Amino acid sequence: MGFSTSLQGQSSHEALLARQDAEIKLLETMRRCLTIKVKSDREYASTISSLTMQGKKIERNEDLVGSLIAQSWRDIMDSIDQTAKLIKQQADSIEAIVVEHIMTLYSERRRARKVYQEEQTWLNNQFQQLTEDVARKKLEYQKNLEMYKLMRSRFEEHYVKSGRVGRKLDEVREKYQKACRKLHLTHNEYVLLLGAVTECEHDLRTCYLPSLLHRQQAIHQEFITSWKTILQDIVKYSDFTTDKFQEIHRRMQKAVDSVKPVEEYRDFIGKHRTRPASPIRFIFDENLVDDTSGKLLPNKLTVDNLTIDWLRNRLTELETSLKATQQSRQNPPYPSENNSDSKISILDYSREREELRLRCQEKRLQRQVDVIRAALNELGCEELPLGYDLSMESSFADSPSISKKNTVADIGLFTLRRNQRFMTIFRSPFKSLPIINDTKDGTIRSSSEGPTSKADNTLPVTFRGISHLTSQKGNGSGDLMEEEWFHGVLPREEVVRLLVTEGDFLVRETTRNDECQIVLSVCWDGHKHFIVQTTPEGHYRFEGPTFPSIQELIRHQWLSGLPVTSRSGAILKTPILRERWELNNDDVILLEKIGRGNFGDVYKAQLKTCKTEVAVKTCKVTLPDEQKRKFLQEGRILKQYDHPNIVKLIGICVQKQPIMIVMELVPGGSLLTYLRKNANTITQQEQLRMCKDAAAGYESIVKISDFGMSREEEEYIVSDGMKQIPIKWTAPEALNFGKYTSLCDVWSYGILMWEIFSKGGNPYSGMSNSQAREKIDAGYRMPAPENTPDEIYRLMLRCWEYEPEKRPHFDQIYTVVETLSQAYL
Repeated sequence: MGFSTSLQGQSSHEALLARQDAEIKLLETMRRCLTIKVKSDREYASTISSLTMQGKKIERNEDLVGSLIAQSWRDIMDSIDQTAKLIKQQADSIEAIVVEHIMTLYSERRRARKVYQEEQTWLNNQFQQLTEDVARKKLEYQKNLEMYKLMRSRFEEHYVKSGRVGRKLDEVREKYQKACRKLHLTHNEYVLLLGAVTECEHDLRTCYLPSLLHRQQAIHQEFITSWKTILQDIVKYSDFTTDKFQEIHRRMQKAVDSVKPVEEYRDFIGKHRTRPASPIRFIFDENLVDDTSGKLLPNKLTVDNLTIDWLRNRLTELETSLKATQQSRQNPPYPSENNSDSKISILDYSREREELRLRCQEKRLQRQVDVIRAALNELGCEELPLGYDLSMESSFADSPSISKKNTVADIGLFTLRRNQRFMTIFRSPFKSLPIINDTKDGTIRSSSEGPTSKADNTLPVTFRGISHLTSQKGNGSGDLMEEEWFHGVLPREEVVRLLVTEGDFLVRETTRNDECQIVLSVCWDGHKHFIVQTTPEGHYRFEGPTFPSIQELIRHQWLSGLPVTSRSGAILKTPILRERWELNNDDVILLEKIGRGNFGDVYKAQLKTCKTEVAVKTCKVTLPDEQKRKFLQEGRILKQYDHPNIVKLIGICVQKQPIMIVMELVPGGSLLTYLRKNANTITQQEQLRMCKDAAAGYESIVKISDFGMSREEEEYIVSDGMKQIPIKWTAPEALNFGKYTSLCDVWSYGILMWEIFSKGGNPYSGMSNSQAREKIDAGYRMPAPENTPDEIYRLMLRCWEYEPEKRPHFDQIYTVVETLSQAYL
């Protein structure tokens, strides 16, 4: 039974401080009494009564109940009363020795109390700091969670209201992704902090606190030993040889002998005993992850594309700190103890505190390192999952074909929301090349073919190249592009669209940290992606045997029916073949650059198989997967339409970088260039026909190609570095509120009509974007170009109505323009 096990509670701490105060007061009383004794030796006879009474008046006597020291002091006071006359002879000795020792003990006692109180306060502050750190991190977690919920709700709200894309929607999506990333990082920090503070609290409670109390008890007992020496000195200098004084001396000695340092605090401990300090439990609040779509799990690190770099950097930092801490523990910067300074060292907590601090820090760092290593090891060969949830967008991406009844209402959804592509080349009055449908080699497809094809499970799918792989050892991708189930650099989101049935699989190529990797994607309890591992010998494997080529590896996994990895349990059942409209990159020969789009450059090209000239839009290699997915989604939308005033899609190329969309080439070139080049010869009838063909295209589906009119105005409002909005061609409600509808395109069509009749003039010439916008809001409308029919200018003004609902629809516009065209024949 001792301080370290019995006095850990707060009430015990207060009692211990009170006991020390009482002992300090007792020392003061002893010093005062002995000083008075020395001073009053000559007057002892007259002052003995008051001296003994004063010596028995011990302050805070109730705190010294059971104290052997206090009882001994009382007995000594009784003896002093009997030996008053002898005290004068010993006065000098008592003053020179006893009083000096009492002063020294008094100073040390006060210092010991101060050190103990400071250490106890520091310990309490540590516990409080740990609790506050967890509470603060939890509050940060809750704030980030609220921001995540807000950004997600805004994203869903804008998505439902505004459609699939748009400047405002992309801003909301970017904020949503940032909020999601910040939430994931805060989640990881919260998990790591809980583990760290738990270890730290455990060490403070089980090591430091008992050590402090044990040391305090040792100090107290040592002081009692010193105190006993002082009492012995008092007895010594009060010793006389007469029988009477010897008897007095024996009583005093007996009182002193009754003091036993080991038993001094027995009654005190029994009276103020408390239970050992209870541990502070830090528990993950599971309510924090209720609304995170299951991507964040309690007490488990989230490893995804948002956190992988942070985790790896954090692991490196922690391992460095851990190594430094271990070295500090092995080589402590403390000199060896000197026995002569034992009293000083017993009051010096710095060394023990530093040792405990390093030990706690080592355990905390080791715990965090183990947690992060386990999370990274658990990932294995699987590809990183996405950290943010765009399931809303995916659900809309696979909507059925758009019917012509709804195309007018959906114009804004495709044009302004798909990177604001307003003005494009219209085939009429220029004659385009014939539609390409040469399919003799199975590589060039029309844009209106059926859904994704699957291999019949009853018939084997040919794995080309297997029969002659012996001559290609070490080359895992030599014939990979020829395999129908290899989809090249198809973005991950497109893969998710293609894999719909349990066991569907395909192989694709991806790039991570500037390294090209081959990935097997499987639909199995969701969508799982496995990176093909390369051995030092150049072979390929997952968790099973190695193979000299990727084709053989995939064939083995498919035919054996074994799981790709034991952890995932994913089994390959049905290979998903490339869509019929997917072309091979090598079949397209780029001839010359003819323009630039939001996603990349536009080229005039030629198809190897039929020598047909086509237009090719490329996607920059450096774009994120999200932008590449949008790029390909545009191709999927294009292939649904077949209209004489809409540029036709021939196919897409995703076998390797760069991704390309192949469309028919309109040989007439830019409409704007044509208007300016033929300004002196173009007739009003031709201008009306251009307006009619444009309206026909809009009425069908709104413009789809963006190999469009080049603009001299190059100033744009830019959102997320991708979306570009031509200010002078955009309706006010789209600029002011981000509201995109087909009536926004009506406004843009009015600007196009003005350009046609001005023969390639610049709208709002001489005005900056901001000036034009202010004047439009104030009611200004451009005057009619020279020789513009009154009916056409009235139609322009109707297209430029500030209130969208007052503008005509494209079916009405087409009727008016067609009527005028017939009238001017």
